[in-house]
Amino acid sequence: MEQDINITIIDREGVKHQVEAPTDMAMNLMEVVRSYELAPEGTIGVCGGMAMCASCQCYVLSETELPEMQDDEEAMLSEAFDVKENSRLGCQIQMTPEMEGLEVELAPES
Repeated sequence: MEQDINITIIDREGVKHQVEAPTDMAMNLMEVVRSYELAPEGTIGVCGGMAMCASCQCYVLSETELPEMQDDEEAMLSEAFDVKENSRLGCQIQMTPEMEGLEVELAPES
């Protein structure tokens, strides 16, 4: 049974978007942002979701429990710009039912 979750994404202009994300398509947050065109083409997910760039960096604003950060994500964020305590790479956050209510803000384009 298809289950969509509701998440909130604040774009780089500070506009808040309430979006529905499917949990049955193995999508990640970066792909959701792209499918809703919440960031200009070519400014997010540049590496295709391999944690090789920080173009999909976002700040997690909700208390949502996220999957633990893997080494490659941690390494990428250690050299990215505008990194905060709550920074994560959107491509590493899978859309699962547990992500219901997730709220993130896209980091500025670096």
